[in-house]
Amino acid sequence: MIPFKDLWNSCLLDIEANTSRANFTTWFKNTSIVKEDQGTLYIGVPNEFVKDWLYNKFHKLIVKTLMTHGGDIRSVEYIIIKYEPQTTAKENTQIKPQTNKELPLTDLYINKEDNLNPKYTFNSFIVGPFNELAYAVAQSILNNPGHNYNPFFVYGGTGLGKTHMIQSIGNSIKTKYPNKKILYVSLERFSIDYVTSLQNKTPNAFKEKYRKYDVIIMDDIQFISGKDKTQEELFHLFNTLYESNRQIIFSSDKHPNFIQGLEERLLSRLSSGMTVQIVEPDYESRLAIIKAKITQNNYQLDEDVISYLAASLEGNIRELEGSLNALIAQSNLKNKSISLTEAKALIKNNIKPKKNVAIKEIVATIAEYYNIEEASIYEKTRRKEIVRARQVIMYILREDFSISYPLIGQKLGGKDHTTVIHSHLKIKKDLITDPGLVQEIEKIRIMFK
Repeated sequence: MIPFKDLWNSCLLDIEANTSRANFTTWFKNTSIVKEDQGTLYIGVPNEFVKDWLYNKFHKLIVKTLMTHGGDIRSVEYIIIKYEPQTTAKENTQIKPQTNKELPLTDLYINKEDNLNPKYTFNSFIVGPFNELAYAVAQSILNNPGHNYNPFFVYGGTGLGKTHMIQSIGNSIKTKYPNKKILYVSLERFSIDYVTSLQNKTPNAFKEKYRKYDVIIMDDIQFISGKDKTQEELFHLFNTLYESNRQIIFSSDKHPNFIQGLEERLLSRLSSGMTVQIVEPDYESRLAIIKAKITQNNYQLDEDVISYLAASLEGNIRELEGSLNALIAQSNLKNKSISLTEAKALIKNNIKPKKNVAIKEIVATIAEYYNIEEASIYEKTRRKEIVRARQVIMYILREDFSISYPLIGQKLGGKDHTTVIHSHLKIKKDLITDPGLVQEIEKIRIMFK
């Protein structure tokens, strides 16, 4: 491995090119590689806030960049170290890290054999409507790995807890079945290992390495796009594991049908088990996440501030935690509780603008998409094509625009709210098994962007 200073300087050049100037200056100033231990690189940061922010916002970019420049890196950890200015002969003052013989390695140890981070467990996993089906599948897998829901494919946007879930499955299997060999690996790492084995003319060693496991958990499978040789190797690995009833788990930011350039035979394998989407958390789930985070870290926030955060921050969990960390940092700096007025000012730029589309416009747009008369949506009819379109409308109104069940029913011909709930849940369930419906919903959503 090249010297730490040279390695980190090379990485910073790439990171700067992939981030805004403000983000780079704010979060990467006063950082350095402190040490390496059995494949884990420890990056020194100046405080807890920067540590959390790098992990929540830039971790994957950092890991990917280090792997590109640094070779065989298993994981990256962040540790807080003190910096002090050191005057040099140069005009500018440089920052030199101060380290002790024993570094304060407060992060949990990542096992080098399975790459699982022990901080990811179901004990700290918040379950809500946004992820309850995926959670139920995970619990079923724990009862009989390799037989119940194999493979398991979980997908959803960035920062919704996919990595937490799939690593929790690995850690739970590890505890419940200590004799099982488990590996958590990113698709990028798998691909790099494969390419390296070809360069070193050791393809058999590569095959043996990955085929010895009872459980393989592969993160960010969407990055397999365009990697034809990696797809072929994954296809053969999948067959070997599946035929011997060994558990396979994938995560992705999109449904397998929407991974560009995916070979048909591999797509068939990825979709052959249970495919579940995790969506953005609803208000009650966001409230539970915030309260859990506060409890876990012994923070203090007033109830009105907590309620405001849950109601206003409708993005992913990572963004929610980032805003929460910002408030806590301000509270610590001022050594007092953050008021609701201060909270509103601090996170105003993190709040997404509300979509403002009339219900009638949504009905008209979706009716046109399905090539049916708009008026028929409001009528009492059991015609299959109209019932389906009406259910999609109810689903979109609830999921994308957070309109209440009673109001949806009222606006769509005076339907009872229980009918709306049934329609919403039916579409949500059908999306799991019907790729055609997934594509329809995606196309409809584009019309409202």
